[in-house]
Amino acid sequence: MPEAALGAVLFDMDGTLLDTEKVWDVALDDLAEWLGGELSHGGRARMVGTPLGRSVAILHDDLGVDADAEASGAYLLARMEELFSEPLPWRPGARELLDAVADASVPAGLVTSTHRHLTELALRTLGASRFGVVVCGDEVPATKPAPDSYLIAAHRLGVDPGRCAAVEDSPVGLRAALAAGCAVLVVPNDVAIEPQPGIEIRTSLVGVTIADLEALVGRRGAAVST
Repeated sequence: MPEAALGAVLFDMDGTLLDTEKVWDVALDDLAEWLGGELSHGGRARMVGTPLGRSVAILHDDLGVDADAEASGAYLLARMEELFSEPLPWRPGARELLDAVADASVPAGLVTSTHRHLTELALRTLGASRFGVVVCGDEVPATKPAPDSYLIAAHRLGVDPGRCAAVEDSPVGLRAALAAGCAVLVVPNDVAIEPQPGIEIRTSLVGVTIADLEALVGRRGAAVST
């Protein structure tokens, strides 16, 4: 297999495969109301792609409250567990791309900042068998935008990160994937993404093919070796 060949596809979950950012909107608004305030649009935008603890800290700062982080985190997890217990909506083209990856016998990994318990609920919709590895936000030394979760996923799949295509939707997530050395396909959801080296931006996953991901990895490899 050539050096630049596609070795694996590593998928973010919230906002990328599943349209769960809107589910998080509900839970975060409920938490803000529980704390006696209202979450601003800017505060919510800063949370996209971040782990639960960071989201709680941003919410407290946005509301200007000195609340107990553990209590807020427990409330948010409990509310999300309720919402994740129902079938979750797919992002356009996501299911088809997962099927294409499986049909091509390319290893797939799920790399998410969401806690393991909630991720297991989401896998009822996604299908756990689609993924050779699942790396969650509460299982890594440092969460996105640190590269740890992507590095761990690539290592467990036995693939060099430089041969991985990461599929993301947020600035935090793409920074993590780039730092790990992956080529990155970005489909912005709630937050706009500015063009930058090492990434390709699409409006949706509809029509994305294995050949597209192979070409993305090849361009990333060529740029690194120049």
